[in-house]
Amino acid sequence: MKAFLILEDGTVFEGKSIGSKREVVSEIVFNTSMTGYLEVLTDPSYAGQAVVMTYPLIGNYGICTEDMESERPWPDAYIVRELSRIPSNFRSEGTIQDFLLKYDIPGIAGIDTRALTKILREKGTMNGMITTDENYCLEKILPEIASYATGKVVEKVTCAQKYVLPGDGPRVALLDLGAKRNIARSLNKRGCQVTVYPALTPAKEIIADEPDGIMLSNGPGDPKECISVIREIKELYQTDIPIFAICLGHQLMALANGADTYKMKYGHRGGNHPVKDLKTGRVYISSQNHGYVVDTKKLDPSVAVPAFINVNDGTNEGLAYTGKNIFTVQFHPEACPGPLDSGYLFDRFMKMMEVNR
Repeated sequence: MKAFLILEDGTVFEGKSIGSKREVVSEIVFNTSMTGYLEVLTDPSYAGQAVVMTYPLIGNYGICTEDMESERPWPDAYIVRELSRIPSNFRSEGTIQDFLLKYDIPGIAGIDTRALTKILREKGTMNGMITTDENYCLEKILPEIASYATGKVVEKVTCAQKYVLPGDGPRVALLDLGAKRNIARSLNKRGCQVTVYPALTPAKEIIADEPDGIMLSNGPGDPKECISVIREIKELYQTDIPIFAICLGHQLMALANGADTYKMKYGHRGGNHPVKDLKTGRVYISSQNHGYVVDTKKLDPSVAVPAFINVNDGTNEGLAYTGKNIFTVQFHPEACPGPLDSGYLFDRFMKMMEVNR
């Protein structure tokens, strides 16, 4: 069946429908990863967005549920150049086509994803519609496409209730803003007992549980939409409990302390982004997924100083908080499926907790 991707600037791509036949309007973003499509599909940070994979062949090793980063996929839609119909992998449990159908996610294949990505790079991230209606009317649907907003998506992706992953080491409170599973796994395999809290949990409840450390997770959407979460993080900041924050958590900690964030032209999404540690000068290749960034021009150095920068565009990739046991990064040190260059940051967090105990 034919399917159409219609961008808010009026550009139309024609391809084949994959997954659900449901019509959808979403924010169109691209990911440059060459592998790990299932981890991308199940990353809660993509809630409210439709993902374009720049690598031309997707689905060749099938679906391996063990690799999922959450219980279900989160993107509104999926856009690929070529979809492999016959996966070849001894671990495969099915095809992407069946996976998309199971979770009612529409998609489109057979379009020029290189041309689409160039448009998004040149004009910036924009909204789009995927439809199988061949009689669409641009004049009617373009206003609908342009008016779409992701809205408050953190509440949509967070866990429903508190739960514990047992361990014999330090007790870590993980605030689930849309956490990838591998964040908790990375702590668990270092012996931590991880208690996962819903995003809207009051700070006083977390503090009352007396954790040895607090982890603020990744998550979707505009950080400035998370007003109540920012208020609670400000209270967590006032304690002496060591805090490590990733991606959205990094942005929310900055906002809680008077800094600002802004939307990037097309964001960083993929597994090949170089970041520089400003303390050592060493460069690491990182996994990233974000469309917003902390504005260091509005950062008070008495509160925090830049710790990492993006080598490609100079944007902020991490902060060290002055006089506090707090450090935050924009990239993903848990990095499932890779690269693993910055996994040492979890060890730094472990040392912070040991010293504090």
